[in-house]
Amino acid sequence: MSGKARYQTIGVAGAGAFGTALALAAARAGRRVLLWARDAETVASLRDKREAPRLPGARLPDAIEPMAEIAALAQAEALILAVPTQALRAASELLAPALREGLPVISAAKGIEQGTGRFTTQIIAEALPQAVPAVLSGPSFAADIARGLPTALTLACADAALAKGLAEALNSSTLRIYHSNDPRGVEIGGAAKNVLAIAAGIAIGLGLGESARAALVARGFSELRRFGEAHGAQAETLMGLSGLGDVVLSCATAQSRNFAYGQALGQGRSPTEAAGGKLAEGAFTASVLVQMARAQEIDMPIAEAVASVIAGTVGVREAVADLLARPVRAEN
Repeated sequence: MSGKARYQTIGVAGAGAFGTALALAAARAGRRVLLWARDAETVASLRDKREAPRLPGARLPDAIEPMAEIAALAQAEALILAVPTQALRAASELLAPALREGLPVISAAKGIEQGTGRFTTQIIAEALPQAVPAVLSGPSFAADIARGLPTALTLACADAALAKGLAEALNSSTLRIYHSNDPRGVEIGGAAKNVLAIAAGIAIGLGLGESARAALVARGFSELRRFGEAHGAQAETLMGLSGLGDVVLSCATAQSRNFAYGQALGQGRSPTEAAGGKLAEGAFTASVLVQMARAQEIDMPIAEAVASVIAGTVGVREAVADLLARPVRAEN
């Protein structure tokens, strides 16, 4: 049975901008969508107004059913977890009693858990042992997906047939879903590119120019590739949508929260001020990414510089000066 025929009801846990955008995309693909949010007021507003507050102009079709009742997710044939990485374990544990055995659970988060160094599918495997973990990532802004602008993502699962079926279920004329059996590569691309986007933003915030940004992106991608290879990621995954593709998007515009965060740091704002009340996943990922790299002696100087700036141990100009003073190495 094809994915289009099998996965008729999709659950989406998390009614923020990205979760709502994915709910809209699933509805366009012909799915019935159960959109769960913990906040009852948010759910009531979504039901009454049929508008997404964080996605101006986006209206919820009848196929999307906002809900606050966890038990209703038992109807889902697949679940997308659209919550930040650092909240993923708590959300999984909260939802666990309602989810059936063998349910595909797809992480839409891009990060690594602090304290444990776990990737998102590992968190799901630990907190939802009855589930089959998968991950969805790639170059995408919630606003673009919500508006139905052409977007392409990668859905990965260790079970290649399951990844293919889930991709078929979510595929539509405006959202192209490619499938992969390399969830680790997809996760590493999504997590590391956020840290790299902060570095690119810092360069622009400091006024170093486009040439500096291009150099940072290219050398930063080499860091991402080294880290990925050390953790068993497939080279084609790192060069694909969820690796290089996401790097290109996130390092190019302040529409990326991580780039905007880095740009604010480069302009002299403190890490708290730079966040501006918005979530930049890379700010949480940088330190754990560096810790994991050091443990395996992986050279990641750009990630090290970003982590040091966020921790407040060095200033942005000092961090950049340190990078420029590093010995020249062979290009790879």
